[in-house]
Amino acid sequence: MNRSVPATIIIAIASVMLVLVCLFPFAWMALSSIKALPELYTVPPHWLPDAPTIANYITVIFNSNIPRYFMNSVIISVGSTALALILAIFASYGFARFDFKGKPFFQTFVLVGQLLPTAAIIVPLFITLRYLHLVNTYWGLILVYMIITLPLSVWMLTSYFKAIPVELEEAAIVDGASRLGILFRITLPLSTPGLVAVLVYAFVTTWNEFIFALCFATDSSVKTLPIGLAEFSTEFNTDWGGVMAASMVMTVPIALLFLFFQNLFVGGLTAGATKG
Repeated sequence: MNRSVPATIIIAIASVMLVLVCLFPFAWMALSSIKALPELYTVPPHWLPDAPTIANYITVIFNSNIPRYFMNSVIISVGSTALALILAIFASYGFARFDFKGKPFFQTFVLVGQLLPTAAIIVPLFITLRYLHLVNTYWGLILVYMIITLPLSVWMLTSYFKAIPVELEEAAIVDGASRLGILFRITLPLSTPGLVAVLVYAFVTTWNEFIFALCFATDSSVKTLPIGLAEFSTEFNTDWGGVMAASMVMTVPIALLFLFFQNLFVGGLTAGATKG
């Protein structure tokens, strides 16, 4: 659609302002992470550090538990994302390709799990994990995170699988392919954007999750990064330089993930929203 010059200028200015507003918190965090502690308390604040320093990063990497928490977050997020993706693939394919009694009910029932408030399921989950001896374990958090990401993952993939022509699978069946063969050789390769969208959604959700980790991971051996950030605050003081440096360590992997999968992620979200 052809736009007039004033409209194009207005859209460009609005887009630039939106980008600046969105990037400002990250830019401020990055600049604060290389400032000395006195500079963080100056009024009015200094936008650029007078003497950039990496002392905050040295403290975070060598004099704190952040490296251990980083590995914990990687293990738990990767494990829960992989488990949720595997289960979502089979559940979504079943909803998309098979008709069975009670199908609408089961689809709605799956989504109910996404609508429940966090406070309503913390106690039942804690009792269940304690009974299974999974409190303060990797598997406990992996299962909990899988539970909170699986419902939406199933709905996203179901919409994407429905958009793939059934005729392709019917032709493969005529050629002697099995259902699993069709799923892994035809359906999944054609659903790459949808799979990436689910993968990024599940990973980011589990990487940034705070409440469940706070309740189910009280031991330092399984604490995750969001919980680890609180260790830079004491009763009388907060090491804001350390908080900002640790926040950068936590944010960079997510930013790289988005940059790497940007096109597929956006394509998967839009396809899942418009097809079905």
